[in-house]
Amino acid sequence: MIASLQGQLAHRGTDSLIVEVGGVGYEVFFPGGRHERLPVLGETVFLYIQTVVREDSFSLYGFLDPAEKRFFLLLLGVSGVGPRLAMNILAGAAPDLLSRAIATDDIATLKKLPGVGKKTAERLCLELKDKVDFFPAVDSRATWASRAAEGATAEFAEPSFQDALSALLNLGYLPVRARAALAEVRRQLGEEKAATVALDELLRLTLRSLA
Repeated sequence: MIASLQGQLAHRGTDSLIVEVGGVGYEVFFPGGRHERLPVLGETVFLYIQTVVREDSFSLYGFLDPAEKRFFLLLLGVSGVGPRLAMNILAGAAPDLLSRAIATDDIATLKKLPGVGKKTAERLCLELKDKVDFFPAVDSRATWASRAAEGATAEFAEPSFQDALSALLNLGYLPVRARAALAEVRRQLGEEKAATVALDELLRLTLRSLA
């Protein structure tokens, strides 16, 4: 089985990468929305790999953090959770945030993750509650949305965009969708106007794109 890959990042898709190693390109499924942590195309990337073999497929799932790989394996052990759903879950929240939500039966937070409904959220809590204690816990009483915002605001230099991102997360939008929508609005506005746009106008434009 392939446990890791180190090679040139040749392509970045929505939920997969191509890593070229010794002239061979490996397609690796990667958590969508985590691309900001990847190097630029053409540079070297190292991924922890989980190989999933089925009768009709041989798929590679890649992670920059070994904790993500461990959580991916935990998720695969939950009834009704396959590799694609597990990757969607990890795209929506990091292992420490997932651990807290599961340990505290935070169904509302889990239901915000892509592809997770009430029944799946309940199964995650039931089947994983006693298995997530080795993942770092979220500090004090910080909410899932506010912790997600801490790591995301660095992507936007403009204070109005940082405030808008925090507001969207508090409204319940997933970090991946909120960041993407704000980035698209910034692209449409242009650099000069984006630096001066008022927060209320920015939120109006972004919410319209999310509708």
